Parts: sequence; C-alpha cells; structure tokens
Amino acid sequence: MAKDCSFDVVSEFDRQELVNAVEQTKKDISSRFDLKDSNSTVELDADKSITITTNDDMKLKNIVDILQGKMIKRNLSIKILDPKTPENALGGNVRQVFELKKGLTQELAKKIVAVVKDSKLKVQALIQGEQVRVSGKSRDDLQDVIKLLKEKEDSLNIPLQFTNYR
Repeated sequence: MAKDCSFDVVSEFDRQELVNAVEQTKKDISSRFDLKDSNSTVELDADKSITITTNDDMKLKNIVDILQGKMIKRNLSIKILDPKTPENALGGNVRQVFELKKGLTQELAKKIVAVVKDSKLKVQALIQGEQVRVSGKSRDDLQDVIKLLKEKEDSLNIPLQFTNYR
C-alpha cells in the first residue's frame, strides 16, 4: 500500500434535523399545560443562532430542556449550542440566544493538529480552512487517530465528524 490514506475532521450539523427539532419544540410548547399561555417563542435565525423568548427563567429552563431533548433524539449534539447569558426583553420577558457552532476555528484546528502530533502515530495533520485533513500510509493508524479524537472530543467542547475516509 504505497498510496496514502486520509480523512477529514470537521464540525458540522444537519440543518434539516435542527429545523425539525426547533419545530417539534414549538409544537411541545403549544401543547404543554405549563407553557401553553406563556407567549413563548423559539426562533431559528439563518443557521447562526436560536433565540428563545418567554415569561420567566423557569419556563426558559424548561424550553431549553425540551429543545435539547429533541436535538438528542435527532442525533444532533447539544455541543453545537453556545449559550449566551439570558437577558431581559420587552414586557417583562426573558430572552436567551444560543449561537450555533459550525466549522473549526483556527485555534481549535491547531489543538486538533497538536493532539494528532502528540500521539506519535505515523500520520500528518494539515489545516485546510474549517477542517483538518489527516493522512498516513496505514489505515490502522488513521483508525487510531479517530479513536483518539473521539476520546478528546469532550475536552475540545465541540462535536467532531470524520468524513472523506479513503
């Protein structure tokens, strides 16, 4: 096997599944007894953020729990949510914005490259935009890198996917 094998490390989410999770959350809000008349809204803003507006902090917490539950059922990691601090909105309401994490930042890509290099496996890791390409001669080494990165995913605090495995 003289040819190099490779894969890409990316951080993305399925947009349609996120839309479905938000829609299901809206349905739950309209049917739940404790949230029915609270004028609560959940809005997905152009794949950049999710905004939740409701009457008080307790209802906000309940809606966030519902949203996270719907995301987990649809195989979306809740790590894509970057919560901002809740703020007061008009009419005595409470609003919280959740930024959506998509793509690897330069800083995070450098951490991933460092983790791969520290593993002492015979592979190379290169940053290519918002992804990291890992290549090597042995597929077994690449499998070991995937396993290592899955273990380190919690410390990186972002969901990772592995694509273009060749």
